[in-house]
Amino acid sequence: MVNINSQNIENFFNFSAIEKAKESWNTAVPFSHCVIDNFLSKDLALTLEKEFPSFDSDVWHSYKNAIEDKKVSNNWNYFPENTYSVVSALNSDYFTDFLSANLLNGTQLFSDGGLNGGGWHIHSKGGKLNQHLDYSLHPKLHKQRKLNIIIYLNSSWQEHWGGTLGFWSNESAQKPGKLVKEVVPTFNRAVIFDTTQNSWHGLPKLINCPSDQYRKSLAIYYLINPVEQIDTRGKALFAPTSEQENDDEVLELIKRRADIKHAKDVYK
Repeated sequence: MVNINSQNIENFFNFSAIEKAKESWNTAVPFSHCVIDNFLSKDLALTLEKEFPSFDSDVWHSYKNAIEDKKVSNNWNYFPENTYSVVSALNSDYFTDFLSANLLNGTQLFSDGGLNGGGWHIHSKGGKLNQHLDYSLHPKLHKQRKLNIIIYLNSSWQEHWGGTLGFWSNESAQKPGKLVKEVVPTFNRAVIFDTTQNSWHGLPKLINCPSDQYRKSLAIYYLINPVEQIDTRGKALFAPTSEQENDDEVLELIKRRADIKHAKDVYK
């Protein structure tokens, strides 16, 4: 068992790498981001991997349609002890203040204790996630989403299986531009990025891992006080792939998925 508390939190996260990331944060393309390997201590990362639920577990909420094929769980009651502690630490004032000071020049960050859209994520063979913009305004806290942190937790993952997180150029809030960068979901790698810069991201290519392997990640999102003229989008806005651009059913699905009043109907 790994114990995390306010006294030893600095022993578990790679704070020095985040401090170094501030040197290139504002010049990173296509939007502000950093990639941090060995984000957790090795023992802690392996512990979180062991605690990760199986793909067939009852804890999951499934998203399976033409634009996304994944499972998620953000219910704290399902988190085993160490996962619960890590999620708590990532949502702590200590960690959010550190991110604020090193990446956002002191702009106040707020954690989302409800993990709206966050928590455990898992993709199986054939999984995908079309390019998208995340929700802009939290539907209940009414704060603006600002940062994502995603930590990858499959120690057996092979690069040729795919599952890379793509970043697309951000010329438009209506559709992504060119693919600029891909991040391999290497074990114990974290990627942090700003979601307010028309930050199109996703993994639209079908994952080609063996049937007994899964792309596993832990996602935490951070908020700020809303800026003026904010997009009030409360759900993710997806883009069709090039093969789907003229598919009326997919375009209608995207429209309903982005509407906070109708998104839930997509999965009934």
